[in-house]
Amino acid sequence: MQNISVEELKNRMDAGEKINLIDCREPHEYAEFNLGGKLIPLGQIQTMQIEEIEDLKDQEVIVHCRSGQRSMMACLFLDTLGFKDTRNLTGGVLAWQEKFGNAK
Repeated sequence: MQNISVEELKNRMDAGEKINLIDCREPHEYAEFNLGGKLIPLGQIQTMQIEEIEDLKDQEVIVHCRSGQRSMMACLFLDTLGFKDTRNLTGGVLAWQEKFGNAK
């Protein structure tokens, strides 16, 4: 697992890069505000219900949550499941909103 800053992620998104973004928060949090990532709650990752992202094991996967704690746990768990390039969004959605508001 490595870390990625909200600035770096936004720059890459603005550049039109294809990004594998996973939101590991709960559905109600995702409904309030999201960055457009695929919603896979941490509990699902911990119980290995990750069929929909199995094909990303050899690609970069960026995981985020509200503050960076759950996504760090998700990255570590994905690492143990064979994912080779996980990145935790430092500060999560809170850091994103502080820096960019609700812009995507």
